[in-house]
Amino acid sequence: MSFRHPIRLKIACGYPCLWGLAVCLAVLGAKPGFSQEPPSASPVVLDRAVAVVNNHVILASDLDREMQLSALEPIRGMRGVVTRPRALQLLISRTLIQQQIRQQEIQAVTPSQSEVNARVAEIRKELPACARQDCASDAGWKAFLAARDLTPQNVETYLRNRLEILRFIEQRFRQGVQISPQEIETYYRNTFLPQYPPGETAPPLESVSSRIQEILLQQRVNALFSGWLQNLRTQGDVEVLDPSLEIQANQGRPQSAPQRPQGKGGE
Repeated sequence: MSFRHPIRLKIACGYPCLWGLAVCLAVLGAKPGFSQEPPSASPVVLDRAVAVVNNHVILASDLDREMQLSALEPIRGMRGVVTRPRALQLLISRTLIQQQIRQQEIQAVTPSQSEVNARVAEIRKELPACARQDCASDAGWKAFLAARDLTPQNVETYLRNRLEILRFIEQRFRQGVQISPQEIETYYRNTFLPQYPPGETAPPLESVSSRIQEILLQQRVNALFSGWLQNLRTQGDVEVLDPSLEIQANQGRPQSAPQRPQGKGGE
């Protein structure tokens, strides 16, 4: 199936189960009864599709949101610079994994609201950028989100999806993988502490050791995970619609396993 013209009616109304008649009417500028107002002098900006993953459409707004949510990464060096092509690859990978979870009906990987709340609390307390904006206070957290055009609902959905995927990956790939205390201490000293500027107090090793352990564990399972994910991409129907994103993205290697969110690791 080809989606070479994502802005046209094909995307707007070609998926009645995806949006429904009301959304199609809204996109077309029509009202019930198919009467139509005179064209407005102000241009209307429509969303557009940038990729299709097994008939699931990834929109430009999804990509924009992924870029904004990268601010929640506790250790950005683990993912490298989050460019738009890289963000699209992360979205494609996440979509493929979530489709597998739904197909296999794995209920055990669904995180509880209390788990999501705990991750949010850890971000507010320990994220380096949050430490500089007093995210522990409600006013500081609100300002942090507003500056990045995020809402608490955006953050909760993002963390819930990540926790679900990480739990699935752990169940499938982490069997037998062990991380030693010495490895955790080395990572804390050489990678975690340098992220805090002079004068800022970093969390003690005891409070972040579980997070570091999960980051190191995810590094260990990357080989298994990357091979499995590449197989999903090969067998599935993945099409990047934006040529600039496709050219740059296809030059990269398969995506590695996401890191755990703040407090237990990061994607």
